[in-house]
Amino acid sequence: MKQRIQSVLRSELLKKFSIYGFGQGFNLITPLLVIPYIVSVCGEEGYGKIGVGMALAFFIMVFVDYGSDIFGVKQVAVHRNDRNQLQNIFTTTYTAKLILLILMAVISGFCFCFIPYFSKEKALFFMSFTMVVGQFVNPTWFLQGVENFKWITILNVLSKIVYLAGVFIFIRKPEDYVYSNLIWGLGMIFANGIVWLYIVKHFSISFRHIKSGEVRKLLNENFSLFFSQIFVSLQMYSPIVLISFFGGNIMAGQYKIVDQIIVIFKTYILLFFNFVYPRICYLLETSKKEALRFWKRYNGMNFAFVVISMIVIALFSFQLVSYFNPKGIVEISNLLKIAVFIPILQGITIPLKQLVLGSNKQKEYVRTTTTITLISLALIIIITPFYHVLGVLWVLLITEFITMVIFYLTIKKDLFLRSS
Repeated sequence: MKQRIQSVLRSELLKKFSIYGFGQGFNLITPLLVIPYIVSVCGEEGYGKIGVGMALAFFIMVFVDYGSDIFGVKQVAVHRNDRNQLQNIFTTTYTAKLILLILMAVISGFCFCFIPYFSKEKALFFMSFTMVVGQFVNPTWFLQGVENFKWITILNVLSKIVYLAGVFIFIRKPEDYVYSNLIWGLGMIFANGIVWLYIVKHFSISFRHIKSGEVRKLLNENFSLFFSQIFVSLQMYSPIVLISFFGGNIMAGQYKIVDQIIVIFKTYILLFFNFVYPRICYLLETSKKEALRFWKRYNGMNFAFVVISMIVIALFSFQLVSYFNPKGIVEISNLLKIAVFIPILQGITIPLKQLVLGSNKQKEYVRTTTTITLISLALIIIITPFYHVLGVLWVLLITEFITMVIFYLTIKKDLFLRSS
């Protein structure tokens, strides 16, 4: 065991993860620096509105990404040594994403103007759409595939510096909450645009010979994965929208404060997924035994870190919530003690997802995520009017546990039993 830990600490992969981790740590910590300021200026209600706008933007991003964060990463990882293939993947993916961006801009604009729930805050939602544009440009999926984590770190640090400075400069009064997501989006566009241009130049990528047939093929092949991602994103981002709809923006602000603490570790787990996933895909193509050994080693250490972190958060929940300057500190800290179990469960579910997708079990993955999300949404809609944020947290815990069990059963026969 000691030798295994030492080999991990000396590995080139750890060096890459340190670079990657610095950028992602900066990416996660920066919002924590500005949230107390935003809450003090805009109040819990204004912060709740910001959270709803952000959740909606993240949901729309799924339609523009169209599975490139999973399928695109895998394609780039497998063909990392073939420049012609890399150029074809890059240009085809961005052409498809541009078509989807335009389509979503039209649909979103219509919804923001004519659906009453959105139209009363249409300035906020239109400004939040800049985040979708920033995500369209975002080349992180390509950099993950070629395992160039230095430039991922650069774009994360740049975008958050712009956001940090912008919030303190432009948010001065309660009604300025509408600018928060705009500043976030502009930071994304600026940083992602710089790194996108670097990739185009470094890999000598040209958009002159795009084949429409390849674009149609990508849209067809990625549809099932994209469809499942819609349901995953609904499960992630719909709770705050539903809480806002049934309980008001103040309650949404309380949920957002709890989520903002937990999301650091939820996002960390997803980022670790993004870091390890390309290597697991590559190893599964060559040696399942080696892939599983690699998976156990890194995800095991990662899970231990998450569990210890959640214990610390539960013990100091009151102090952590106090940092955000809310009114109902005791109520929110009690909610946080329940919410800490969500990252612990995800520390198992997300690694299992690596093996499910890496083993080409996309159909099983789509079926599972679709079913679980529909159940989750139905329960949240039924429970929220009566049990508010507490009910939402319990629904998320139960559905996460069920997902974990199903993912394990999906790959148990092919990987765990065979490897033993």
